[in-house]
Amino acid sequence: MVFRCIVVRLGLLFSLLLPTRVYADAAAFDLPGPRVEVRVTRGGKELPIAQVPNLQEGDQLWVHPAFPDTQSAHYLLIVSFLRGTTNPPPENWFTKIEAWNKRVRDEGAMVTVPKGAQQVLIFLAPESGGDFSTLRSNVRGKPGAFVRASQDLNRAALDRSRLDAYLNAVRNVSESDPDQLKDETTLLARSLNIRLDDDCFKKPIDEQAACLTQHGDQLVLDDAHSQSMAAELANGPTADIAGQMSTTPWAGAGYYSPYVGAVLDVVKLMSSFRNPEYQYIPALALPKNDQLNLQLNAPPSFEKPKSVLVVALPAVETVKLPPLRAVDSKGEYCLQNSSLVLPADGAPLVFSTALAHDLLLRVWAEAGTWMDIPIRADAARGGFVIDTTPRRSTDIDSPSPRIPTLADFAKFGPQVSGTVRGQWGFESFEGPRFSLRTSRPGSWTLVSADQSALVVGRDDTLHFTSDSAVCVDKVTVLDPQGTKLKATYKVTKPSELQVDVSLKDAKPGPLTMQVKQFGLAMPDDVALHSYAEAGHLDSFTISAGDHSGVLKGTRLDEVASLEIEGVHFSPGKLTRADNQDELQMNAPDSSALSGLLTDTKLTSQVTLNDGRILELATAVQPPRPKVVLISKTIQSDAATKPSPIHLEDADELPQNAELSFSLRSQVPASFPRDEMIEVATADDSIHTMLSVGDGTLMMQDAQTVMAVIDPVKSLGESAFGPLHFRPIAADGEKGDWQPLVTLVRLPKLQELRCPESPDKQCTLSGSSLYLLDSVATDPQFQQSTPVPDGFAGSALAVPHPSGQELYVKLRDDRSAVNKLDLPVLPEQ
Repeated sequence: MVFRCIVVRLGLLFSLLLPTRVYADAAAFDLPGPRVEVRVTRGGKELPIAQVPNLQEGDQLWVHPAFPDTQSAHYLLIVSFLRGTTNPPPENWFTKIEAWNKRVRDEGAMVTVPKGAQQVLIFLAPESGGDFSTLRSNVRGKPGAFVRASQDLNRAALDRSRLDAYLNAVRNVSESDPDQLKDETTLLARSLNIRLDDDCFKKPIDEQAACLTQHGDQLVLDDAHSQSMAAELANGPTADIAGQMSTTPWAGAGYYSPYVGAVLDVVKLMSSFRNPEYQYIPALALPKNDQLNLQLNAPPSFEKPKSVLVVALPAVETVKLPPLRAVDSKGEYCLQNSSLVLPADGAPLVFSTALAHDLLLRVWAEAGTWMDIPIRADAARGGFVIDTTPRRSTDIDSPSPRIPTLADFAKFGPQVSGTVRGQWGFESFEGPRFSLRTSRPGSWTLVSADQSALVVGRDDTLHFTSDSAVCVDKVTVLDPQGTKLKATYKVTKPSELQVDVSLKDAKPGPLTMQVKQFGLAMPDDVALHSYAEAGHLDSFTISAGDHSGVLKGTRLDEVASLEIEGVHFSPGKLTRADNQDELQMNAPDSSALSGLLTDTKLTSQVTLNDGRILELATAVQPPRPKVVLISKTIQSDAATKPSPIHLEDADELPQNAELSFSLRSQVPASFPRDEMIEVATADDSIHTMLSVGDGTLMMQDAQTVMAVIDPVKSLGESAFGPLHFRPIAADGEKGDWQPLVTLVRLPKLQELRCPESPDKQCTLSGSSLYLLDSVATDPQFQQSTPVPDGFAGSALAVPHPSGQELYVKLRDDRSAVNKLDLPVLPEQ
C-alpha cells in the first residue's frame, strides 16, 4: 500500500521531529462548530450541500448561518473564491455576510460562483474593525496556501466520512449481533476501503469491536476517487518522499493514514498564519442534508488573537463520477430475493456519503421494456440492497422507481440484466451491470451421475440443474409418511443446486423434495427414490511396484480392509463417479509387492465392517513410470547483480537463476526418448513439460537425463513456492509426484540506513519489498517486524541490528531464515 502523506507536500521535512501528541491532537476534530447551511442551485435544480461533489461556474450558493437566537458574539461570514496557487483572486470575489443581520438570519444570502473560480472557502471571523479587509489581504497575498488548505480540508472530510461510517457500523453490529461482527466488518472494510486487522478476530468476541476500532484514524486507505476530487498538488519528487515517509516510525511504520496526513498538513498550514490579531482554525465540513456540521480540533477564541474558522466547499471542477465495479463480474443473483445484495466496490464515497443519491436498478424486460427498482448502498452488506421506502406505483414501462410486484416479474424472462444508475450530485451516472434470474415454477433435473445416488444408511449428495437455482430459498426432503429428513443445500453454479441428504435412519422407497423459491407461494415438488444397496465389489487394480490401488464397486463405505498375497491395505479416500464407488486402498510400502508379476491372476480378500470377508479376482497392471532425482544445481544469472539476501536453504531456487537437475530412470530400466518430465507448482496451477524433443532434456546415457529449466521462461513471473516433478509415459501413464525445489522471488534491496540510537528503527529501501515476509535482528526471529500484506512502498522500517546482521524470511518460503548482507549506513 502506498499512502501519500500530504504532510510531506508542504516541505515539512523538519516534521520528522513532530511529537506523537501533535499527531493525536491534530487528528481529533471532535469539537462541534457553528451551524452553517448551504444549498446549491444549478440549471434550476437545487440540491443540499451533502449531495454536491463539485461546483461549477454559475452555480448559485445559498448560504445561511444558522446560529442560535442566544448567539451573543457577532460572526462575519466571508465567502471567498480562489483561482489557483499563483493567481490572486480579485477583490470582488470576496462576499461579506453579516451573520447577525436579521435578513440574513431569516433568508440567508445568495452567492454566485464566478467564471474562472477553482476553489471556495468560507471564513467565520468574530466582528472587529478591519477584519474583512485584513482577511482578504491575507488570502490575496498567499493564494497558494489557501488553495492547498481547501484541497486538504476536502480530502480530510471525504476520508473522515469513510472512517465515521466504518466506526459507527462496527459499534452497531457489536451491540446488536456480535456473532456477525467478522462477516460484516470484512464487507465494511471492502466497501469503505478500510484497513482491517485480522488478528482482532482471534480475540474473545467481547474484545473484537474495541480491537477493530482502535487507532481509527490510521484505518483509512488511499482512495483514488477521493484523491482526484480533492485535486492533490503532490507530484514528482515530493510525492516520492511522501511514499517513503509513510514507512517511518513516526508516521506509523508503514500504515500512516492519508486522513491523518491531510489533517496534519492543514493544521500546520493554518498555524503559519497566526499573528497578534488573528489565528486560523481549520474546520472539517461533514455535511448532512444542507448542514455542513463543522468539526473543530481546537476551541475558538474571541480574544486576541481571535479565531477565524476556515471551511472548504467542494472544488469548482468537472465532475468525477464514481468508478463503481461489480465484485464478481460473472456472478448471478435472484431478483426476487428479499435479502438481495448486489456486491460492488471501487467507490467508497458511494457508501459513506450522500453524494450518490436517487439510486436505482434498471432491469430490462422482454421486448425492450424496463423497470426501475429503488436501491441504496449498504456498506455493512457489501453492496446495493433494495430500498423498501414506499414509492408511487406506476406501469412497468415508467421510469419511476418502485418495488416490483408478482405481475411485474411475470413480464420478465428467466434471465435478465440490471444496471445500477443514479445521480452523482447534479450529474447522472451508470454503475456496474448485474446478471439476474427470476423465480418461476420449473423442472429440476437430476444429473445422470446421481440417478441412483440415494442409498439408505448413509449421507448422499444430489445435483440438480435448473434456470432458477440461485432463487432457491428453502429445500425440504420428506419420506412417504411426511417426516422431514435432514437436508442441506447450496448453489454450486448459477444453474446447479447441490442437495445433501442424510438417509442413515431412512428406509428404501419414494421421497419428495420440495424446493421453495423466493417470491413464489408454492414450492416445486420433485420425486426421488432411495435404494437399499448391498455392498458389491467390481474390481481391484494395482500397478506393479505401487503401494496403493483402486477398489471399485458399491457401498464401499462398508470396507474395512483388503489383503493380497499377505500384504494388508487400508481404506483411503472414497469417491463416487458414474453410479459407482471408488475407494483408494493403501499399503504401508511397496516392498512386499515387488515379487508380483504383471498380468498375474490373484485373489484379494476384502473384509467388511460387519466382519464378512469377500473374495475378489485381481490383476496386477504394468508398472507406472518412475525416476529418481540424482542431483541438482542452481546457477545464478551472471549478468544480474547478486542479491544481498543469502539463501541458507540449498533447496531454494531464486526466480532469476537457472536450475539443472539429473534423473535416473528406474521404471523402465532405460529412459524412453518419448517420455516427458512435468514440473509444476504445489497446487498444479502452473506447470511446464520437459522433453528430449524440445531440448529441455538431454540424454547422458540410456538411464540418465539432464534437465534444465529457466523459471521465468518456463513457469512465468507469478510462479512461486514448492515445485515438484513427475514422469509421464508416452501412453499418458503418470508417475508419482516428487519434491524438486522451492521457487522464491527476491526483492531488490538498495541500502540500509540506521540512526545512531539503537532504540530507533532503521530504514530498508528497495523495490518489491512485498516479497519479504518479515525482518529480524536474530535468526530465531524473537525481535522481528512483519511486512504488511499488499505493501507497495519503497522503504520499510526494520529493527536496528545489534551488529551488522539482519535476517529475513521470504513470503514465498516463510520456513527458511536467510541472512541479509547489507552494510549499515548512517541515517541521512
